[in-house]
Amino acid sequence: MFYRFFHKKPLPNPSSAPTKQQLPRTIGLAQLTLIGVGSTLGTGIFFAMAETVPLAGPAVIVSFLLAALTAGLTALCYAEVSSALPVSGASYTYTYITMGEGAAVMVAACLLLEWGIAGAAVAVGWSAYLNQLIEMVIGWTIPEMWREPPFLKNGEGLEAGGAGVVNLPAIVVVALCTLLLLRGSRESARLNALLTITKVSILLLFVAMSLTVFRAEHFAPFLPFGITGVSTAAAIIFFSFVGLDSVVNASEEAINPQRNIPRAITAALVIVTSVYVLVAVSSLGVQAYDQFMGINGALPAILLRATESRVTSIVLATGAVISIFSVTLLTLFGQARIYFAMARDGLLPVRLANIDAKTHCPRASTLLAGIAIMPLAGFLPSHVLWAMVSLGTLMVFIAVALSLILLRQRRQTESGFRVPFYPATPIVSIAACIYLIANLSGTVFTLFAVWLTLALLFYGLFGQRGAHQLARHQGRMAT
Repeated sequence: MFYRFFHKKPLPNPSSAPTKQQLPRTIGLAQLTLIGVGSTLGTGIFFAMAETVPLAGPAVIVSFLLAALTAGLTALCYAEVSSALPVSGASYTYTYITMGEGAAVMVAACLLLEWGIAGAAVAVGWSAYLNQLIEMVIGWTIPEMWREPPFLKNGEGLEAGGAGVVNLPAIVVVALCTLLLLRGSRESARLNALLTITKVSILLLFVAMSLTVFRAEHFAPFLPFGITGVSTAAAIIFFSFVGLDSVVNASEEAINPQRNIPRAITAALVIVTSVYVLVAVSSLGVQAYDQFMGINGALPAILLRATESRVTSIVLATGAVISIFSVTLLTLFGQARIYFAMARDGLLPVRLANIDAKTHCPRASTLLAGIAIMPLAGFLPSHVLWAMVSLGTLMVFIAVALSLILLRQRRQTESGFRVPFYPATPIVSIAACIYLIANLSGTVFTLFAVWLTLALLFYGLFGQRGAHQLARHQGRMAT
């Protein structure tokens, strides 16, 4: 059934002429960096504090650094592999080249979890912050039936009986982001740059305002729940670094990718980690760790209680709406590029690999990404949506580190970025990912196994046949 499972894609030829299914290079270093910052910064810091401070206390700062270390090790691996293979599809393509078609399909399934489900969860969060902002400004709220899903979280599963009919704002934001992406990568990158600069400025305003009421005694005891709490919080906080690989998803559209991709990944990681730690320290300085449960852990609520200023809270809520909008935009961007790369390899219908002649955008792949995310955002609660994202992302990061090791064996070249302390860096990266995976629940592993099984069934029944037919057609064209 899986006769092409170990079939490997050949290394790309950098001297080959561009084809009709190749994306144009229009994104520079600054825009690449802001893509990484924009797709990462916002989701975690606006959502993670309320979830992780009750688990780790003030030591949540260590949890952020532990998650950042794991992301940083993987970022170094990404930097070398992407500089050697500057093509669309990111870790899916790297796995296809180094481990084979079957492994690439499984990595693609993980990427679709990362970008698709995370995009839906972020859209749900955007809906909540939009409602909060409207209430702050005019005292009116969106009717519950139009902003709440029809399903409730029941343990780690779902049950009917939610307060709403559909989360309409979440669907609207996905639709708006899809329309913006259809205008082309250059325009989307420019908009993301503007939104990212705005949200960084607003988060730094939060830090500055917090200093006026900062109390050092809130950091004692620093480790109230022990190392276990720090580790559990780090596994959750890892959500906050999902998105750094969006830089790699733009490899094929990047100007001078061998130089700019490694620099953009490194710069984005430094910026994101610095802002996360600053905001975490400021938040804990404003209120004690035992007050972070639920909505009390939201940054606008923290600032409102600390300063008693509606204006600054409204500004921060506006920043949350802007931040989460840009994250939704870039999750759709990433998912569309995975569909595009798989279609170009014949694993999905070839129409998804077509590029619009005017906008240079993979139009069908972008539309599919939006259509796939809309029902998830409209009908499921964010807790359920986040349940599988971390495991999928960590598995992708492990695949990238393995790809680096295998690529070093196949491609003996000193060009581009080189990971320091090789082979220790990719090995430690794999170990750190496994450590975080060990803190996830058994139910998540069960759901993940079901998802991978479905992906492999699709590959066995449809995908490999399409890839085989495409390879035969390309062979005939070559002769």
